Amino acid sequence: MPRTLSASRGNNVNVGNVGNVGNVGNVGNVGKPRGVGKPDLEAARRLRIGLVGFALVLGCGTAGYVGFGYGILDAVFQTVVTVTTVGFGEVHPFTSGEKIFTILLILAGVGTAAYTFSVLIETFVEGQLSDFVGRRRMEQRIASLTDHVVLCGWGRVGQAIARYVVAAGQQVVVLDSDPDRIATVPHPCLLTDATEDSSLIAAGITRARVLVTALNADAQNLYVTLTGRSLCPEIFIVARASADTAIPKLLQAGANRVVNPQNIGGARMAAFAVQPHVAEFVDVVMHDGSFEFRLEEVPVPQGSRVCGETLRSARLHERTGALVLAMRDHEGAFRTNPSPEARIQPGQILILIGTDAQIASMREALQPAT
Repeated sequence: MPRTLSASRGNNVNVGNVGNVGNVGNVGNVGKPRGVGKPDLEAARRLRIGLVGFALVLGCGTAGYVGFGYGILDAVFQTVVTVTTVGFGEVHPFTSGEKIFTILLILAGVGTAAYTFSVLIETFVEGQLSDFVGRRRMEQRIASLTDHVVLCGWGRVGQAIARYVVAAGQQVVVLDSDPDRIATVPHPCLLTDATEDSSLIAAGITRARVLVTALNADAQNLYVTLTGRSLCPEIFIVARASADTAIPKLLQAGANRVVNPQNIGGARMAAFAVQPHVAEFVDVVMHDGSFEFRLEEVPVPQGSRVCGETLRSARLHERTGALVLAMRDHEGAFRTNPSPEARIQPGQILILIGTDAQIASMREALQPAT
C-alpha cells in the first residue's frame, strides 16, 4: 500500500482541459434520460391547475350571487348547482342581470369543473396521487437529512457502497434513472438523472458530507463530479472510474478520491493469494460489524488539549485503550506505526484501531480543554 496519497481538493480545481477527456468521452454530449418521472409531475400540475381554476369559479360565482342579494349559503348553492349542471333550478327567480351572469358562469364553470373532475378521476384511477404524495414524503425526508452521503448509481457497485455506508451508521440518499432499480432501494432515493444540477440539489448536496458517483460511464461520473464540486466546493467527492485514463481527469474535475473497482478487486484477490490471513483480518476489521475491534479515522481538532504533546506524553493508549496505527499530516503523507515521540498537531488525522468505546474515549481525549 502506498504510504503517501495525494488528491485534488478544495476550491482550487483546474478544469480548463476537462472538455478534452480523451477516452472518457465528450462531457458536453453525455446522454441523459429524458425526465424520468415527468408524467407524474405533469399530472400533479394539471390537478393543481384544475383545482385552482375550480376554486376561482366557485369564488367568483358566490361573490356574484351575493352581489345580487343572495345569502352566502344560497349563493354557494346556486353556484355549485350551476357549474355542475345538476339541474335543481334557481333558488330565486332570475332577473335579466342574473340570467346574463349565470350564462357567463356556465360558460366558464362547466368546462373548468369537467376538466377538474376528469383529472381527479385519472389521478385516483392511475394511482398518481398516491405516487405524488409518496414522492413528497420522500422529498421531505431527504430535506431533513444533514451530513449524509449522496450516492449516484444503484448498480452492483452502488449497492455495495450503500451497504457499507449504512453499516457504518451513516445515512445515504440514492439517485438513479432506472425505475426498476430505484424500486429496490431501501433507503431515501430519487428517480432522476444524477447529472442534472436540480437532482443533486434535491438530494441535499449542500447539506451532505460526501458525494459518491458510481455510475457506469466515466463521462457521466466526470459530469457529476464537476456539477457536485460547483454546487458544493467543500464536499468530499469519491468517483468511480472504469478506465485508468479517466482517473487524472476526474481528479482534475474535483474528485478527492478516484476508485477503479476492477483494480481494487484484483488487488484484494492478489492479497488473498499472497497474504490470506492479513487480507482477511483487514476485511474483518473494516467490514464485519460483528467484530469487536474496528478501524477509525479521528481528526485532531484545533485547540485540542493534547496538541503539541507527543504520543508518549499524551498517554492516549493508556487513557483510552485505542491504538494509533498511523498519523496523516496536512500534506496527506502517512506516518505509519508512529514512534512514541511523534508530536500531535491540530488538523492531523489519527488512524486508530479499537472498540467503539475506546474510539469514543479517544475522541473525548482529543477535545479542546474546557
